[in-house]
Amino acid sequence: MSTAVVILAAGSGSRVGAEVNKVLLPLRGVPVLVWSVRDALALPDVRRLVLVVRPEDRAAVEAAVAPHLGDREVLVVDGGATRHASEWAALRVLAPEVESGEVDVVVVHDGARPLAGGPLWAAVVGAAREVGGAIPVVAVTHLLHHDQRLVGETVGGVQTPQAFRAGDVLAAYRAASADGFEGTDTSACVAAYSDVEVAAVPGSPLNLKVTFPEDVALAEELSATGP
Repeated sequence: MSTAVVILAAGSGSRVGAEVNKVLLPLRGVPVLVWSVRDALALPDVRRLVLVVRPEDRAAVEAAVAPHLGDREVLVVDGGATRHASEWAALRVLAPEVESGEVDVVVVHDGARPLAGGPLWAAVVGAAREVGGAIPVVAVTHLLHHDQRLVGETVGGVQTPQAFRAGDVLAAYRAASADGFEGTDTSACVAAYSDVEVAAVPGSPLNLKVTFPEDVALAEELSATGP
């Protein structure tokens, strides 16, 4: 059994106020993206690691991750205009290995979430193999205005990495492509086109997504005890 990992890095730095893709910003001396690459390659059974990038970022991403790969290899592919399109681009590349049975689980992660950590990666892969799919979920408390009152409601905030049995996620995206459907994340597409059981794995409040300028500074503080 082998795992394929897809790391999405085809966004930009517009909201974070950067002139470069936010995944290339430094975090404790290495690019944000490298933190996820390290976690992915530390999994014991990774057969393939795919980085999905904007065409204009390809050279910069390759240069950023190369010093941290050792003797490992990554495949860099061009992403699409949307998150879903970028996921589908990666899955098309992985399709031969999924269909041959060489890859049994696919994990999809946001490159802008550098602090997911090895234990969470391992947990979603293990749960996906056991039940079919797994997503990290954290409790989020919202104050909702209803009938002139503030009502507290605890809901689940979904994070990445998200993992699914490879055949199921590939079939879901093929069906979505035929229909012109685009999901907000991997789990949305799988849920729309399959009855795969998905486990909710405990996520972490440390697993923030770098989106705004203050997130870079916060990640720097949170990563102080990291690798």
